Amino acid sequence: MSENMSTSLFDLSGKTALVTGSSRGLGRAIAEGFAKAGARLVINGTDPARTQAAVEEFRAAGHQAEACPFNVTDEDAVVSAFARFDAEGIAIDILVNNAGIQHRKPLVEFTTDEWRRVIETNLTGAFVIGREAAKRMIPRGSGKIINIGSLASELARPTVGPYTAAKGGIRNLTKAMAVEWAAHGIQANAIGPGYMLTDMNQALMSNPDFNNWLMSRIPSKRWGRPDELVGTAIFLASDASTYVNGQTIYVDGGMLAAM
Repeated sequence: MSENMSTSLFDLSGKTALVTGSSRGLGRAIAEGFAKAGARLVINGTDPARTQAAVEEFRAAGHQAEACPFNVTDEDAVVSAFARFDAEGIAIDILVNNAGIQHRKPLVEFTTDEWRRVIETNLTGAFVIGREAAKRMIPRGSGKIINIGSLASELARPTVGPYTAAKGGIRNLTKAMAVEWAAHGIQANAIGPGYMLTDMNQALMSNPDFNNWLMSRIPSKRWGRPDELVGTAIFLASDASTYVNGQTIYVDGGMLAAM
């Protein structure tokens, strides 16, 4: 295979990607990677000002980007966003379900409302947005859906029960999407990040006991960087992965491989 042919497999030129929760954090890193690979970006977040500011930064760097702020737990807002895309002739070729929250406390102390908030954001939101995207992808006969899972898709730790349940659900939601939509030319896969240097993990990073434990568990002996998800995301968003479906790829420094 020639170098041009091999690199063209990863070219996202002419594709439009919606990345939820992309005004900052992991979603922002993935969106930046997609933009550099040629994609047009739809930037999403719950804060309209922050979302628009991110769009302006993308445009200043020479990329195509526009804002679409909404909360992934607001089904009416999600449906309206896709109706807007239809009206404006925007076809979402790539969807990354990245938006998520964390809430830490012992399971016996969680209220039902707190449980539901985590599940609704991390799991139900991915279903609703995935459903709306697939409704448009199926008639076109193509599409890429990337759900952001976690090490918690496979393993549990104390105090993050709802998150663990949601991310385990993401793993099997991804399989369900693949089983139902693969025949329509859609690939649905997931990425399971390990412990990444993000705002969500700030409390853990500043805890010496946790950090020492983590360094003893990760073969790479360090936290991951958000930009280290980009290569996997581009692979799953591109023509390089047209026969990869229903899989979760863990980007975790080898943590799941270690006893």
